[in-house]
Amino acid sequence: MSRGELMIKLGYDEIIERIVEKSDLDKAEIEAKITKKLKQLEGLISKEGAAHIVANQLGIKLIEKISGRLQIKNILSGMRDVETVGKIIRIYPARRFSVDGREGQVANMVIGDETSSIKLVLWGDHADQAKNAKQGMVVKVIGGYVKERDNTKELHLGTRGSLALNPRGETVAEVAIPVAQRKRINELKEGMNDVEVYGTVIQMFEPRFYEICPSCGKRMNQREDKFACETHGEQQPKLGYVLNLFLDDGLDTIRAVFFRQTALNLLNISDEQMC
Repeated sequence: MSRGELMIKLGYDEIIERIVEKSDLDKAEIEAKITKKLKQLEGLISKEGAAHIVANQLGIKLIEKISGRLQIKNILSGMRDVETVGKIIRIYPARRFSVDGREGQVANMVIGDETSSIKLVLWGDHADQAKNAKQGMVVKVIGGYVKERDNTKELHLGTRGSLALNPRGETVAEVAIPVAQRKRINELKEGMNDVEVYGTVIQMFEPRFYEICPSCGKRMNQREDKFACETHGEQQPKLGYVLNLFLDDGLDTIRAVFFRQTALNLLNISDEQMC
């Protein structure tokens, strides 16, 4: 599958950003056109679909033919055979897992370049390489593939890809790290990213649990009395969890949703204590 095929997915915010870059319209004008298109089609399409139609009517090609190395901001969900270079922002310890009696390991890190940052998921021998990695190192990824989890893009590297630590001749001048902007709750709008809200928890609900794959963390499907991951097949699931609460900043209230590690951070407990 080539990088230009329909499996590549652009999020709503990415579509808006590309239309702004390639037109004389500002964000508010574009969103007004999208809202009008949604009303015309009476909810028969999603916001993303309406945004694609608006882009097409403006003569804007959202996905150009892509080849060679990609800047991180241009990495899209569904891409395969991705090559990129980034600097390590954060490293997480490798963990081991078992699938059908076979042992494996996976390690995660966050890398960034001048344009954006992305989570890098390393499988098998690449997880071993991560043991020699340090924050601030430059890494070169060849042959990666992109998945989406919890509405966030992840760059995965398996047996068909390669990873180089501090490759000769490769540099990353600086790393673009998103800076959260403080907002009042009544200022929040759908589609906003990288916002910071300060408030008081006025109500918290019991966490909800669901089965996830111990290898990749994706939600598992139940088949009779067994659970299966679409990638790793049948295996004993782990528990994932989500915590809902309401925040009040004195002017308004909002529901906040915390998945997995963010829920643990909020409650200041371990995974074992949660489960």
